[in-house]
Amino acid sequence: MKYRILWADDEIDYLRPHVLFLSDKGYDVTTVTSGEDAVQLSREQSFDIVFLDEQMPGIGGLGALSEIKSYKPSLPVVMITKNEQESIMEQAIGKKISEYLIKPVNPTQILLACKKLLDAERIKSDLATKDYILEFNRISRELFEPLDEARWKDIFFRLAQWEVELDEHPNLDFRQTLLDQKRECNAEFSKFIEKNYRNWIHSDKDKRPMLSIDLLERKVVPELSGSNPVFLFVVDCLRYDQWLVMEKILGTLFQVERDGYFSILPTATPYARNAIFSGLFPLDMEKRYPELWKDSQEDENTKNRYEPDFMQDFFSRRRITVNAKYAKLTSTDESKQYEQNITAQLKNQFNAVVVNFVDILVHSRSDMQVIRELSPDESAYRSLTQTWFEHSAFLRMLRTLSKHKCTILISTDHGAIRCMRHTKVIADREASTNLRYKFGRNLQCEPKHAVYIKNPNDWRLPQHGLNVNYIIAKEDYYFVYPTNFHKFVNQYKDSFQHGGISLDEVVVPLIRLSPKG
Repeated sequence: MKYRILWADDEIDYLRPHVLFLSDKGYDVTTVTSGEDAVQLSREQSFDIVFLDEQMPGIGGLGALSEIKSYKPSLPVVMITKNEQESIMEQAIGKKISEYLIKPVNPTQILLACKKLLDAERIKSDLATKDYILEFNRISRELFEPLDEARWKDIFFRLAQWEVELDEHPNLDFRQTLLDQKRECNAEFSKFIEKNYRNWIHSDKDKRPMLSIDLLERKVVPELSGSNPVFLFVVDCLRYDQWLVMEKILGTLFQVERDGYFSILPTATPYARNAIFSGLFPLDMEKRYPELWKDSQEDENTKNRYEPDFMQDFFSRRRITVNAKYAKLTSTDESKQYEQNITAQLKNQFNAVVVNFVDILVHSRSDMQVIRELSPDESAYRSLTQTWFEHSAFLRMLRTLSKHKCTILISTDHGAIRCMRHTKVIADREASTNLRYKFGRNLQCEPKHAVYIKNPNDWRLPQHGLNVNYIIAKEDYYFVYPTNFHKFVNQYKDSFQHGGISLDEVVVPLIRLSPKG
């Protein structure tokens, strides 16, 4: 395909070498000597790009630009001028110029403008193809090597980067390849967690990877020794790929430091988020707060009602005196109210803020057909997250904080995985109802699809009574009872769930933001 160029300049004869150069490069160049001719010809014919001289008799470049843009707003227009006045540049930019070149221009500058405006997507796609093939082969080789927790984090971060990268190149046919490789990685990662997790939770903190229980001690407490207030935003159910699309919006406001850590098991809010604020494993929480844990198990909606108490107890156990405040934002009104008072929170040494929207989005996708249609796959799910964030009170809070001296940490309790495969589970009526993990008596399921925990104490999990076992789903499996089996298989297939063992659930983002201002 030959791109068509319209070039308007009253001294076009002096630019013949440039025109011939573009023709040799495969472009079809049409030349005119006035703004009027450029406007008329662009109406009558189809061009891929227009070059306009800013100073021409009659309708000048800016005038021709306005008319052309009025009926062909998406047509790229490049302004070429001898005038270096800033006001002229601003007028051209305001009228949606695509590129601005200062005379004298050489043929290479013109070619570069053409490639930038006409071939950029193809060039980027070609380069992304080469890079992804190299990365795919690299990860495939790594899966045959012994991998520790640091290398698993690195692999997952790279996979997430490529998921976001391929969103920008929908014409590339690598999405299924990436999904297949990610499924292979999750199978190996599940084996890795099953083999190593019990050793981690019974080891000293300096001999294991960072877990949920370490977030306050290892990341928040060191920040409190400084003079700036510290904000910890725990965005419930935030995946690393979702953070990457949110980060693009924050790049001009903050210096961003990315890291991650491992959620405890099960990767579900009652366990992982309570562990964050208490600094304790669930079994230790059951021993320290027997009534609180018991109450929280009796009512599904109150499993995390005691987080402020856990946080204060965390600081008290360590004899840390700190002016700490906790807030949970579960509705639009609560978020707006906190946003309006965000500057008042700067007087607190530490602010812990739980943001619930992403978790609500996950559950709404399972329950509401319209949300599922808006996010039919993971790419669309990321896009929906980005749309929310762009218009959210959370973003406005961060923008406000970017104008003040403060430290901001953003993390989560767990991620979520898109569940595509079912596995049958047998349990009594008293078993918990979760789709990715269950506790109860005499639980049975396919061993390949789940981790079976006979003794909860070994995994530092609460007993929930006598003879209670746990099962935790691996990879992208979800549990279905034999009763109404096919109904629930279809209902929950392709839903985002959490509580199990997968890279998306276990390896969670930990972000530090420092205001650039």
